[in-house]
Amino acid sequence: MLRTTLLAASRAPRARQAIEALPPTRAIVKRFIAGDVLDEAVAVTDELVGAGRRITLDHLGEDTRDAAQAAETAVAYEKLLAALKETGLADRAEVSVKLSAVGQFLPQDGEQVALENARRICEAAAAAGTTVTLDMEDHTTTDSTLGIARELRARLPWLGVVLQAYLHRTEADCAEFSGPGSRVRLCKGAYQEPASVAYQSKHEVDRAYVRCLKVLMGGEGYPRSPRTTAPEPHRRPARPVAGAQARQLRVPDAVRHPPRGAAASSTPAPPCASTSPTAASGTATSCAASPSAPPTSPSSSAPSPPATDGPPATDCPQDLG
Repeated sequence: MLRTTLLAASRAPRARQAIEALPPTRAIVKRFIAGDVLDEAVAVTDELVGAGRRITLDHLGEDTRDAAQAAETAVAYEKLLAALKETGLADRAEVSVKLSAVGQFLPQDGEQVALENARRICEAAAAAGTTVTLDMEDHTTTDSTLGIARELRARLPWLGVVLQAYLHRTEADCAEFSGPGSRVRLCKGAYQEPASVAYQSKHEVDRAYVRCLKVLMGGEGYPRSPRTTAPEPHRRPARPVAGAQARQLRVPDAVRHPPRGAAASSTPAPPCASTSPTAASGTATSCAASPSAPPTSPSSSAPSPPATDGPPATDCPQDLG
C-alpha cells in the first residue's frame, strides 16, 4: 500500500515537490535520495568514497510502463557509469538495477527487454571498470529475476544479485549462487509477503538470515568473507555472525575488518553503518554503501583479497543459526 502510494505521488509533480519541501519528510528524502541530476550523484559518491566507503547507486523508477521508458533508464545508467569512470570513482562505486525499471513486466516480451537492457548496463559497467548487482523486489519477481541473472552470469560471472532471507526459498537460492566468483548482497527483505512464502516474525527472519549467511560464506563467492554476502550493516546480528563465520573459515582479518579510511588503498572498504543517497540524470536515484569488486573485462574474475592484519572478529550470538 505505502509503496503504491509513494510511486503514485512520485508521478505527480506537485505531490513530489510537497514531500521534498516539508521539514518532516525532507530529512528522510535527503538521507536516501541525493538529488535529481547526474552531477549530484557523482558529488555524493565522491564524498562517500572519500570517507572510505564503497557505493552502489540505484536509478529509481521501477514502475516502468513502456519500452521507451525502459530504454531511457538503461541510457541513464550508461551515462552514470561513464561519469563514474571519468571521475575515477568506478573502482569503488557500482550500480544496482531493478529489472522492473528496465522492462521486466512490460506486457509484450518484458523479460527479453529487461535482459537486453540489463546486458547493456553490464557492458557499460565492465567498460567503466565496475560491477552491477540485480536488486530484488517482491516474491512474484524472484523467479524471473534469478532467471535473467543466470543468463547474464553465463558471460558476466561477476554480476551480483540480491537475495532476501525472509523468503522460504532463499537458502536454496544461496546455495545455487554461492559458486566460484559469485557476489550476493543478502538482505532480510522489505516487502509485505504472505506466510505461504515468507517468515513473518522477526525471530524467524533473523534465524533465516543467519542460515543463509552461513551457506554463502561456506561457498566459493568473491571472496569467501563478509564481502561475499555484503550483510546489511544496520542489520543485527549480521555483523557478529559474519565475523564469527569468517573466523571459522579462516578468512584473513584484513578482509573481515580492513582499516578504516582506506579509500586510497587497495584494501576493501568496510560496510558503512548507514545507507546514503545518490542520483542519476533525470530521476532520483538511491545509493547505499555496499562492497563491490570491479572487473577488468566483461568476463574477468574477481581480484584476490589483501593479506594484511586487522582487528579480531566479533563473537557469534549463541541463540541464532
